[in-house]
Parts: sequence; C-alpha cells; structure tokens
Amino acid sequence: MKINGAELVVEAFGPTDAPAMIVHHGAPGLGSRNEPKRSFGPFADRMRVIVFDARGSGESSDDEPFTHEQWVADVDAIREHFGYEKIVMAGGSYGGFIAMEYAVAHPDRVSALVLRDTAADTAHDHLAVERARSTDRSVIPEWIIERIGTGRFESNEQLREYWKGILPLYDHQHDPAKDAAKLAATRFHYRTHNAAFGQNMPRYDLKPKLPTVTCPTLVTVGRHDWRTPVAASQVIADLIPDARLVVFEKSGHSPQLEEPELFQRVVRDFLAEAGVLR
Repeated sequence: MKINGAELVVEAFGPTDAPAMIVHHGAPGLGSRNEPKRSFGPFADRMRVIVFDARGSGESSDDEPFTHEQWVADVDAIREHFGYEKIVMAGGSYGGFIAMEYAVAHPDRVSALVLRDTAADTAHDHLAVERARSTDRSVIPEWIIERIGTGRFESNEQLREYWKGILPLYDHQHDPAKDAAKLAATRFHYRTHNAAFGQNMPRYDLKPKLPTVTCPTLVTVGRHDWRTPVAASQVIADLIPDARLVVFEKSGHSPQLEEPELFQRVVRDFLAEAGVLR
C-alpha cells in the first residue's frame, strides 16, 4: 500500500465486519510484521487483525522520516484505509512506544490499548547494559554492549553482528536454534535503527502524557525481560488510569511467543471486559 509517500507491506486477517486491531512490531530496522502475525494471528477468529512492516523495516520502503510522529501518522492512514472509526491498538517493545503515542495523539480512535514489554521513557536502559555484561549465556563483545540502545551503526552488516550478539538475551529459556532462525529471517535497515535509537529515543519521555489515555489498557511483560523490565511496565500501569498489569512468570522479552496460550487468554479476557469482544 502507498501510505504517506511510503510503500508499506500490509496484511489483514479475519472477518471484515469484526472489530479491528492494528499491531505495531518492535525494533525499527530489525523487526517486521512476522512477529505480530504469529502473536495476534489467532485473534483473527473474532477480529480483523492488521499487521504491517513499518516504513524503514521489513519489506517496506526506506522513505524517511523515521520519527514517532510519522509512524503514528502511518498507523492512522492504515486505519482510515480500512474504514474503521476505532481500533484496538497493540504494540510490543518499540512498537509499544508507537502504540502509546497513537493513543495519546488519537484518543477518540482507540477502543483499547494492548502493550507488551515496553517503556514510557529510557530510565531503565542502563539495566540492559548491565545484564548484557553479566550474562552467562554467551560472551558479548564490548563494542556490542556499548551500542545497546544507541544509533551508532555504519552498515547493515554491522547491525547484523550486533543483533547476533544480543539475541541470546531475549528469551527466558535460551534456544540457540531459535536465535539462528531469527537472525536468518531478519531484514536489516541500519539507517532506520540509527534514527530510532540515535534521534528519537534521547528525547523520548511519554510519562507526562500517559494520564491522558482514556481507553482500557492492558500492560503485559515477561518477568525476566532483560531489555524492558517489569519496573518499566509498572510505570506505565501506574500512569494510565485503571490500566491492568500482567506479569508472565516464565517469559523474557516475548511472553506472546514464550507463553502463547496464556498470553492469548489474558488478551481475550481483557478485550471481552473492555467490550471489544462480545
């Protein structure tokens, strides 16, 4: 689809007359629609689930700007294209940043907000560096540790080596075969990653705006998340009125993949209570 001057790859599943959910993937320049397709595809039995590669990621075009404002505008253009007045907005990790930004910018267009392993600011980023240095899963080169949460990459090849180095940290139960599969499936866009973490994140702080979010909100997080710890999710849950926090005890950064049945049950129950699913 042509969206705001960029070519975006978009997929939609489920009944066209069902409530709509748009899911934003994480890791700009590394992530893609593949993860939200796996995680939220099962909801297409009762919802219209829309996933996409954000500009500068996956198979979509590398048309700048790579800003939160632009990514939010792209989400709204997708919503408008499919003709929905309201959507469930979902996002994990960096996608959670955009999901929250969207709910702040367009409160009248969000029926519910589903967040996963995300943060309202960068206050906990130093913990990720500490955990990378202390992990016993692998020896992570110092140049990789120094680039965690930064936008200092010179090529796709260098970003690939970085991704390969930090992948062992993500899951609660480490599986090298899974890491290898993730690495092989990743499309790299280092300029997008540099913009996201080098330009956007130094000024990212949504805490003052979160109390203005009016829709029902579910905040989920893995107990053992190395990148966005439980404390970061607690901040979000404390600031958004009546938000619900659910901690997945056997997960790292991806409870939607590490505990999929429980994750889907929690989200379905939340959406039913929010009046989205009937």
